[in-house]
Amino acid sequence: MKIIVPMAGLGSRIRPHSLTVPKPLIPVAGSPIVHRLVRDIAKILDQPIEEIAFILGDPTFFGDEVTTQLGELATSLGAKASIYRQGEALGTGHAIMSAEPSLSGPAVIAYADALIRADLELDPDADSVIWTKTVANPEAYGVVKLNEKQDIIELVEKPSTFVSDQAVIGIYYFKDVAVLKEKLQEVIDENIMNGGEYQINDGIKKMMAEGRIFKTGTVDEWMDCGNKEVAIETNSKMLQFLHDDGQEQLVADNVTLENSKIIPPCFVGDNVVLKNTTIGPGVAIGAGTTIEDSTITHSLIQKQSYIKNVQWTEAMIGNKVHFDGSFTRVSLGDYSVMK
Repeated sequence: MKIIVPMAGLGSRIRPHSLTVPKPLIPVAGSPIVHRLVRDIAKILDQPIEEIAFILGDPTFFGDEVTTQLGELATSLGAKASIYRQGEALGTGHAIMSAEPSLSGPAVIAYADALIRADLELDPDADSVIWTKTVANPEAYGVVKLNEKQDIIELVEKPSTFVSDQAVIGIYYFKDVAVLKEKLQEVIDENIMNGGEYQINDGIKKMMAEGRIFKTGTVDEWMDCGNKEVAIETNSKMLQFLHDDGQEQLVADNVTLENSKIIPPCFVGDNVVLKNTTIGPGVAIGAGTTIEDSTITHSLIQKQSYIKNVQWTEAMIGNKVHFDGSFTRVSLGDYSVMK
């Protein structure tokens, strides 16, 4: 099995937090988004992963530090890492074709902008599985249309009339991803574009037109990380799941607590110092951060920051931030200073 991870986007919706760190590497609940996504997919599939292909953007932004991290992630799962570059932002289908040498055999394609909780099963009769989530407002999403056999027969983008309440979440299984590669090449050769881009959906539609069998797989939770508000919500949800599972150490052994309290679920990294402070629930704090004289709930704070005199909820703070003040709702990128 292979995992293909397109992650070349600049993460403009979550700026300023993606100005110095690619969005898939922003930590949520103590682990970068793409790390947690890939590990969760590998765990759910419960079969050997031979290769993980990461599709990155401009090497000046997705540089050596990023590729090293991704290589270590693949190695930790017993897989080979392959690094590809999408030179131009020409759509989801174009991104996948940027990894053309790896597009063979069974594969999962997963976009690195959301996290899931699921028990995934691969239907042996399906040529492909498209994972979906039941949503209350399907008109805001791309959804699947099903026939009486519960096969997917159409993909409909933001339907104005009801088609189904099963939203496509950006995770796909292909029994042989080479078939998708062939169809996406046809899309590119025929210059089939939507919104000025080559889309994965057009390759999938060509597969459907040939009679390929597509089934749905439903996830229990689909947690977006696309902007500051939903990233904070996802952080809180994921912390609760991890706390309930009890399988990850969420508070490091070397945390310093001085007249302070941690209300679970929280993630607190190595060498964090808390003085006269209460954090939680739903707070993640990166390694080396110091917080004094504060109360913080449902917030994301990254590494090596210094925070003092705050009463925060729903705050998202980058790396190496220095903040001493009384604001209540903030969003600060890396290296910000407020005194």
